[in-house]
Amino acid sequence: MTAYLHIELATQQLHLIDNHQVLFHSLISSGLNGAGEKKGSGCTPRGWHVIKAKIGRDCPLNSVFIGRRFTGEIYTPELAAQYPQRDWILTRILWLGGLQPGYNRYGEVDTLRRYIYLHGTPDSEPMGIARSHGCIRLHNTPLIALFAQVSIGTRVWIE
Repeated sequence: MTAYLHIELATQQLHLIDNHQVLFHSLISSGLNGAGEKKGSGCTPRGWHVIKAKIGRDCPLNSVFIGRRFTGEIYTPELAAQYPQRDWILTRILWLGGLQPGYNRYGEVDTLRRYIYLHGTPDSEPMGIARSHGCIRLHNTPLIALFAQVSIGTRVWIE
């Protein structure tokens, strides 16, 4: 089997696994509303996914993204104070697409159309605690390391 990501919502951990060996490990922060596939739920979808797009390859650390586009801003506590309601998507984006029709693909459960990503978050945000709006958050430095080790088409198992 080729390398794949294994994300455990119960333990808030991510592992990159290849040939039964862990190549990478990080704590994460998944959906505050728990696990679930429905659009608008704020939940993190489960099951088999694939990385459909890698965004931000050459952007600086703490680059701010809105609508998957670099805004030109670099996250700072001062910027955060100016925009307290923003859900900060920083540094890199790994956009997920579901692979299981009717479960996490198509219709009201489509992971890609729900804009579910693995993405960076301010390093002041706690990891190991579910707090996102459904995405999988990582601190920025581990995300850059992971981004370099995966490709479009890498499978992702979320349980």
